[in-house]
Amino acid sequence: MTTVAADRWEAARQLRLAAQLDAMQPAPPALGLAREGVLRRAVGLTLEATGCSAPLGSRVQVEISGGRWIDSEVVGFSGDRTFLMPTADIAGLLPNARVVGARQHGEVAVGDGLLGRVIDSDGVPLDGRGPLRAEHWVGLAGAAINPLTREPITRSLDVGVRAINALLPIGRGQRVGLFAGSGVGKSTLLGMMTRFTAADVIVVGLIGERGREVRDFVEATLGEEGLRRAVVVAAPADRPPLARLHGALRATAIAEWYRDQGLHVLLLMDSLTRFAQAQREIGLSVGEPPTTRGYPPSVFAKLPALVERAGNGAAGLGSITAFYTVLTEGDDQQEPIADAARAILDGHIVLTRRIADAGQYPAIDVEVSVSRVMQDITDAPWRERIRKLKRLMAAYNTQRDLIAIGAYQRGNDPVVDEALARWPAILDFLGQDVDEAADVAASRDALARLLDDGPAASFPLNAPER
Repeated sequence: MTTVAADRWEAARQLRLAAQLDAMQPAPPALGLAREGVLRRAVGLTLEATGCSAPLGSRVQVEISGGRWIDSEVVGFSGDRTFLMPTADIAGLLPNARVVGARQHGEVAVGDGLLGRVIDSDGVPLDGRGPLRAEHWVGLAGAAINPLTREPITRSLDVGVRAINALLPIGRGQRVGLFAGSGVGKSTLLGMMTRFTAADVIVVGLIGERGREVRDFVEATLGEEGLRRAVVVAAPADRPPLARLHGALRATAIAEWYRDQGLHVLLLMDSLTRFAQAQREIGLSVGEPPTTRGYPPSVFAKLPALVERAGNGAAGLGSITAFYTVLTEGDDQQEPIADAARAILDGHIVLTRRIADAGQYPAIDVEVSVSRVMQDITDAPWRERIRKLKRLMAAYNTQRDLIAIGAYQRGNDPVVDEALARWPAILDFLGQDVDEAADVAASRDALARLLDDGPAASFPLNAPER
């Protein structure tokens, strides 16, 4: 932990733990008595019960064969029927099974004991290191913050990636989307930021992705040193949709608690698209009408509700800088979830297959990427260099085909001429090895050297692209 607030928090940690040891609650507060119901219907992912008085959003337990129980959540009702969505496999479900109100009501265990742990969407440890030590319980849905009390974004955040630090500067408390198709390097870029970002605590939500990636991320990306200041919430693709939804909500709730302790938190969500798809499955199962490409209206209500929980806290509190990966199906940047995410985020970084196929990593398309807080955290000379580099790249890409076949004549456009002379240096500047870190100061200095030095006049016109 590097900030002054983190130092104060760390110094008070032992005192706080000692004071709370005797007062710790062994379980979340009970909801009181709830009437027992009976399972009447099970179609697809939806269970229908009668006689159950549990409120919307509450947890219930459904009995299955062998005297076992599975957790479910109330997701809707119609007349005397209550619609339930299970959070686990429903194999062994029987007609007329008992439906009983559970003790928990969307509560999330938080505390210092979560650091270094890997848990699932229900808060159950996956790392084999014993039960969690809960100090507090917070709501799964979080609490809305008055937007007028939030601290403004005025300080840049070092993410360790040169192209982002120099050309798409990130502010502390910003919400950013990483937009890309499959296999273009979203997870690799997230891993770089996990290792290099200057944050007190890292909260990672692996939502709906391959189960293999969980172990790879914990062991290879985070490593033993990185895991000490991280909490990983994993809800792989084989989990039910409600479990994937809860995984994203739980990761955000944990990040909120650390922010409220005055810490600066890095929240990485991989991916926002899988969160939306989980809500689509739930919405369609309970009878919502499909609207845009099969997504029901509740999806577009859930996305801003999740994203708005990140960001800066009120005066004197910490911050959550959030990166959400967005999977653009078929590399379509206008597909519904990508389009909705762009509207609610504070910036977007686009990774394109053309750049990745050319062997450049990270494959960031600088021309179409935007940081909406750049004006607040950069000075005039820095912004002018960013605009100049974008102009050079746009001019080169406009004439790309002519340059490739040798048809462009030097002298037709001075901007293109300068772009041609600087192009090898630009590619070297944008590329970065996954184990290499570049802080904000070094990235800004590299940008200044790139553009302020005279172009190399000897650059051959028909040089191959990289």
